Amino acid sequence: MSVMICPQVYQVGGDNLSHPHDCCVYLVEAENELALIDTGAGKGTGQILKNIESCGFSPGDVRYILVTHGHIDHIGGLKELQEKTGATVVAHELELDAVENGNPRLTAASWYGVKYKPVKVNRVIKEDSESLTMGNTEFVFLHTPGHTPGSLSILCRCNGLKVLFGQDIHGPFNKEWGSSIKEWRSSMQRLLSLNADILCEGHFGIYQPASSVRQYIESYLRQYRS
Repeated sequence: MSVMICPQVYQVGGDNLSHPHDCCVYLVEAENELALIDTGAGKGTGQILKNIESCGFSPGDVRYILVTHGHIDHIGGLKELQEKTGATVVAHELELDAVENGNPRLTAASWYGVKYKPVKVNRVIKEDSESLTMGNTEFVFLHTPGHTPGSLSILCRCNGLKVLFGQDIHGPFNKEWGSSIKEWRSSMQRLLSLNADILCEGHFGIYQPASSVRQYIESYLRQYRS
């Protein structure tokens, strides 16, 4: 089972699509190539692959796996999905200790009872607003620290719409992961300035149009007001 969000963009994983432990996993198609955004916790990997096929695609067409941050519910399936697809893995340099080394403090794997299998990151994002082009679509990697130090939000245009993959806008925050509510507030203000048409959030689904995106982000800014 999968959900088409708009032309080119699908949800292929999440607690109601693949496994209760999974974050929302998104798929972007551009000229017969695919980018997968996050991978879930690992127990729903087989279903995610089936969901990609239900969209009419082959898992072998996944060219990139874009990692928003190194928590286990977002990277637990990374090893198997990378092996099954041969995709290039992209993540921020500040998340490498989690993704490549499997630092248990940073992955929070014990929260889900999952043993993480480390993965080599093929492209390391070091600068804010680095971009990657796949087919006719450009992905812009926005460094949006707060939830974790190397959290990425990803912006692209699909069918004329600005689509923002803003994983875990809602938090939570934990000093063990290096969370910073102050940095998070700045990151959220930046996301608001984008005026995105669609927000694909990390656990709580899809928000559109732009007014709903703004309301969602602002609701958490109010919740975490100092």
